[in-house]
Amino acid sequence: MRAIANSRPLLWLILALPGLWMVGRWVLTPNSYGYGHAIGDSGDWAAWLLLVTLAVTPIRLAFRKRNWAVWLMRRRRDLGVASFAYAAFHTGIYLGKKVDPAIILSEAGEPYMLAGWAALALYVPLAATSNDIATRALKRSWKTLHRLVYPAAILVFVHWVLSAFDATTAWIHVGILVAIEGIRIVLQMRQRVT
Repeated sequence: MRAIANSRPLLWLILALPGLWMVGRWVLTPNSYGYGHAIGDSGDWAAWLLLVTLAVTPIRLAFRKRNWAVWLMRRRRDLGVASFAYAAFHTGIYLGKKVDPAIILSEAGEPYMLAGWAALALYVPLAATSNDIATRALKRSWKTLHRLVYPAAILVFVHWVLSAFDATTAWIHVGILVAIEGIRIVLQMRQRVT
């Protein structure tokens, strides 16, 4: 059972299931599940996995000795890379729909698009260095580089709020992000004091 729980291919299969579901629905029922659903769902999964990735640190701080917290900590990079994969899928769907570089460039100046492109730009070095080789090569710089996740997260949620038809759901997720980060900061400060 432990081997199954520690299987990275199994974790990646599980993380890929929503994407496979989206592609399957789009291919099999393009009239009922089209561009709008696919771009919305891929963006949602990118944001949800980002929230889970960010929640790992406060979970580790609060439940240090628990096996499931240790497991989450060991899989945090996988969760972050999966978040990037859904963000890249989200971007690919957008680029595939627009096709024309002139249209893409004309829309790039919109505030919601600027936030999205900036978030993706910050995501790229994080995903590229989320492996053991980069961790060893960058040493202490790796942790500094990976603090880019915080401005990337802010930009992801700015993009969501500004691009949403109904921003209520986006604002709820902003609240979850603020709660996660608030808890992380409080727990880190408490551990420094004791």
